[in-house]
Amino acid sequence: MSKILITGATGTIGTQLTKHLKDAHDLILADIDFSSFPSYLKDNVEIKQVDLTKLDAWEGLLDNVEYVIQLAANPDPDADFYDELVGLNYVLPQNLFESALHASELKRIIFASSIHASDAYPDNVQVKTTDQPRPDDLYGVSKVYLEALASYYAFNKGIESIGIRIGDYKTDDQELDPDTDFYGKAMYFSARDMNHLIDCCLKAELDEPYLLVNGISNNSFPRLDIYSAQLKLGYKPQDNAFEK
Repeated sequence: MSKILITGATGTIGTQLTKHLKDAHDLILADIDFSSFPSYLKDNVEIKQVDLTKLDAWEGLLDNVEYVIQLAANPDPDADFYDELVGLNYVLPQNLFESALHASELKRIIFASSIHASDAYPDNVQVKTTDQPRPDDLYGVSKVYLEALASYYAFNKGIESIGIRIGDYKTDDQELDPDTDFYGKAMYFSARDMNHLIDCCLKAELDEPYLLVNGISNNSFPRLDIYSAQLKLGYKPQDNAFEK
């Protein structure tokens, strides 16, 4: 059983990961507001209601933590840079990585990047993580920043990280519109496959201290290339939007 901090725990992905991980791991859930978080998920976990854009909120938060799953961010592609992105998508990650320097038990940070970091490529291009980033909005730009930040702290400061460029995440098949076009299906990423990919990220041994992978299901045409995740993490997605 590992001790894991999940930031942005009350979001859609954070809620699903809490369900998936809570029985097998010792979880600390951090977010600014837990008023709408399911009560049954609060059992046998540690709740930290804090504003992680404030550096002092991190004091002691990483004590004895082995893994951080960094989900906290503003995911709105239309978010205003100054009012909505700077704090959550720039300052907060910097606070995390700077605090990680003083976390003696920390083994790895697993962070959520996004398909928005590379979604300005033409629709018929399957994008690899080795391709030059091509963000399609300022939210995507913030995720490219996060990837660069993690790389800096990995290779220069020794903070190991795995980043996941998350595709079109769906909690269940009912969220996948049967009329979804080819491109929409190509971006599909099921909760089951995301849970499995996180498990892979927690268990894998890395050749280098930083790895960036794409998070997408086993779609007949995956918009994002998943070979690196399969090869380096043992990722074996089961769902395919084209067969739904």
